[in-house]
Amino acid sequence: MQTDSLQPAAIAEALLFSTPGWARIGLTAPDEQMRQKAAQELAVSIAQALTGDRTFDPNQLHLPL
Repeated sequence: MQTDSLQPAAIAEALLFSTPGWARIGLTAPDEQMRQKAAQELAVSIAQALTGDRTFDPNQLHLPL
């Protein structure tokens, strides 16, 4: 992994554009188990975005916010 990919701007971009919306919202869920699942999904999505290892689910719809 490149050290320049660990810059806050790169992480913020990955968080906003490479993570599922449910996971971002899930961090605020009242259920502890849901928060843990959401945090894990965010971590995996950000790591994939920063390493260039993106695998998209063809069943996931790309909807604008």
